[in-house]
Amino acid sequence: MGVGRVGVQGRSRGRRRTGAMAAVSALGLTAALGGCGLTGGSDDVTLRLVAADYGDNESNGSQKYWDKLVTAYEAEHPGVTVDVTVYSWNDVDAKVKEMVDAGKAPDMAQIGAYADYAAKDLLYRADDLLSIPVQADFVAQFADAGRVRDVQYGIPFASSTRLLFYNKTLFEKAGISAPTTWKELAADAEALKAEGVKTPYALPLGAEEAQAETMQWLLSGGGGYTDSDLGTYSIDSSENVATLDWLKDNLVGKDLIGPVAPGELNRADAFAAFAAGDVGMLNGHPSLMQMAKKKGVKFGMVPMPGIDGPSKVSMGVADWMMAFKENGHADEVGDFLDFVYDKQNVLDFSREYDLLPVTNSASTVMTAAEQDADLKPFLERLPLSELYPVGRTSWAEVSADIKKRIGSTVTSGGSPSAILGGLQSTATRAESAE
Repeated sequence: MGVGRVGVQGRSRGRRRTGAMAAVSALGLTAALGGCGLTGGSDDVTLRLVAADYGDNESNGSQKYWDKLVTAYEAEHPGVTVDVTVYSWNDVDAKVKEMVDAGKAPDMAQIGAYADYAAKDLLYRADDLLSIPVQADFVAQFADAGRVRDVQYGIPFASSTRLLFYNKTLFEKAGISAPTTWKELAADAEALKAEGVKTPYALPLGAEEAQAETMQWLLSGGGGYTDSDLGTYSIDSSENVATLDWLKDNLVGKDLIGPVAPGELNRADAFAAFAAGDVGMLNGHPSLMQMAKKKGVKFGMVPMPGIDGPSKVSMGVADWMMAFKENGHADEVGDFLDFVYDKQNVLDFSREYDLLPVTNSASTVMTAAEQDADLKPFLERLPLSELYPVGRTSWAEVSADIKKRIGSTVTSGGSPSAILGGLQSTATRAESAE
């Protein structure tokens, strides 16, 4: 795919000032600011970027994406070299931590979390780096999620949200339609079980991504991990307890889940079972579309059912770009990141990896483009999504505890109220330690 080069040469830094961002947004300005760009000379700079790999094979690894983008950037900025190292998602966060701990932080890191580094005052503020039009172009909830104590340090890089996938062939055989409420979902699962479907609903509460499946269900029940009004953790709220009680009684207790116990089922295995045609329903993100298509599974996608109708809020996920202050290259890093977030470059990345863009300009294009029609249902839910509380340094500890304990809430001897209470205690302790 081509890398966009329009409007990036000669871009001025244009740092944000109070009130300026709102004014630019109102005018609809998303093009580059004019002015003098960076030039080469005796003070040539090498920037180091550590990034995560979004590819699923050698042919589409993220290293190839970054190599192409960097080649285009360096051709227009002869004074700057960008050295990109890509690691798998299993390793990249730990690699960056090792570098930081050793006093050798990269200039930029594109990883899963930023709050710990921001809390230690290791990162540049976003408005020390990005031009005003680039900052104004970010989807609002992602920009807001990048804040620690009202200052944005985390720069959203890629996003996704979830929909309920269902196997059309199995649904047609059972004579049922896609559910819109929890009651309908349970009835559909009963009908699928009666037709001999191995896993009417896949409920992955295993260690890989239990926090995601849990959050999607909590949101559909009117709850969530935090209280939006108070800004505090609300893990043991009455809404959350009722949601897990319902799951325990109406899906798990009636043996409508599988292929293994929820606490033992990881997302990757649930996706593989759906692609094999063995699962009637599960929550999925865009990459599941390609997996299912490759295996010839006919599927539909609908918003997550809620108590009385489709859930009003979906779970959103964002990955993050951040810039470390250690090497002192704010101007060069900012200019490069302005290039990274050029509309065409965002489109190229999103299309390559079936992800949702984090900028309004790219989202507008993808929503209207025929080639992105498969992603449109996800794009429509994106403005209605809620993210993990990633701006809290406590979230890493809380998330780890959820992964460890949440699966037991829906077992026959499990107590949603007691376990959520324990998770709330973890959150309260972690918050007080911030």
